[in-house]
Amino acid sequence: MTVPLDIRTDPAHGGRWTSLRAGSREWLWRRDDPRRAHVTPGDAFVDAGGLEECVPTVRGTPDHGEAWSRPWTDDGNGSQSVRCERFALTRTIRPTADGAEADYVLTADPGHRFVWAAHALLDLSERATLRLREGARTRLYPDPHPCVEGSWPAPRGVRLDRLGPDDGTAVGAVVDTARACVHDDEDRLALTVEADGQPLSIALWRNLGGFPAHHPYRSIGVEPMLGRVFDLTEAAPGDTAVVPASGEARWRLTLTAGCACR
Repeated sequence: MTVPLDIRTDPAHGGRWTSLRAGSREWLWRRDDPRRAHVTPGDAFVDAGGLEECVPTVRGTPDHGEAWSRPWTDDGNGSQSVRCERFALTRTIRPTADGAEADYVLTADPGHRFVWAAHALLDLSERATLRLREGARTRLYPDPHPCVEGSWPAPRGVRLDRLGPDDGTAVGAVVDTARACVHDDEDRLALTVEADGQPLSIALWRNLGGFPAHHPYRSIGVEPMLGRVFDLTEAAPGDTAVVPASGEARWRLTLTAGCACR
């Protein structure tokens, strides 16, 4: 049985999703940091949790992209938008019978290359597991080592589908699949990204108390993506989304809570 989703965002502070609630269950992990209220473009990333819109890159420069440090405009009809140096992004979130959908339009010059991630930091127990397509190609980023490749759920022997307990490690991965489902005891959350003609993936940030080096904390990111790399500057041909001749790239993020996903 599916559960209605209540979504709250903060357009004044980077468009961050601050709440993703299904009944009594809050899915988003949050972290208080007073610096977040005062950031401007060019500032170092301030991790406040929630769901960040990372575009045109996730890692690299600027860290977590350009949208998180800029105020967004709310049109009062469900759409919010932000203008950055080389592109503009509009997001429209609406409830559905099965959960919620977020439609995106990125406007830029034709041929503009970018990576986008719905960088959702989830509040998960040590018993939580992550279900992705078995055998999917996985790029593993075991900091500080370079990227290596393998297959989901255990590229190079690193088991990624189990999300706890804390063990002092931090690892990122990008998996060639468009759908993820989180199981946490009886609760379920599925995230799916759709886009015509663009590379799709699911990124994972599994920080089990291994980051940052000073004062580490636990944070789990499950991140539907356009593109297949964290850092735009490291992308090979086919690794990024590309704005078509129309000047508009469009995609959809679908969220479903309480689903009977495998």
